[in-house]
Amino acid sequence: MPESLEFEALSLSLKVALLSTLCSLPLAIAAAWLLARVRFRGKLLFDALLHAPLALPPIAVGYFLLLSFGTRAPFGHWLKETLHIQLVFTTAGAIVAASVMSFPLFVRAIRLSIDNVDKGLEVAARTLGATPGDIFWSITLPLVLPGILSGALMAFVRGLGEFGATIVFASNIAGETRTLPLAIYTATQTPGGEALALRLAALSMMLAVAALLLMRPMEHRLQRWLGLG
Repeated sequence: MPESLEFEALSLSLKVALLSTLCSLPLAIAAAWLLARVRFRGKLLFDALLHAPLALPPIAVGYFLLLSFGTRAPFGHWLKETLHIQLVFTTAGAIVAASVMSFPLFVRAIRLSIDNVDKGLEVAARTLGATPGDIFWSITLPLVLPGILSGALMAFVRGLGEFGATIVFASNIAGETRTLPLAIYTATQTPGGEALALRLAALSMMLAVAALLLMRPMEHRLQRWLGLG
């Protein structure tokens, strides 16, 4: 695997991790707000299903995605025939796999941040005539921005390291779905690929550490900007 393919795996990993994080953002905020602020029947089951990817083997998650979105699955077949969208064995499928695996971490970080918001502020705004939408956009959301940032960074790092669900659902296709973890796996299975595997693993480590080191300073800066620090 020449150096150009190393860059290819790196750029694809960054693309998949970034797009999976951005695609998950609105759903993660909505799910976190539901769990933190709304009482509804089946909430415990909803919470358990949402966090299931943390407990399930990633390969099992990939298999469930294959059963749901594969071209022979009813929904996957409908997507392909009607909307001409194929997720399995594509970059889009790798993004979906990364999104599903990182989603619980994203939601948890935002939910913890919402739980720490002083409900008295929301109650006071409600007594002054503010609608639930006004309260969310003007009070709750700004106060949970540090949690959103923290969750986004964790989701991004998790997306960079996703392997099991991706290899089952999106396969291991060079230039299409072969992200850094899959490139490392491929190198370890290739005679004489040990040096390449080591370089790719070191690159993955540097990316993960850099993202995690950025997390705390960015949170503090955002808190100071919001007047919370």
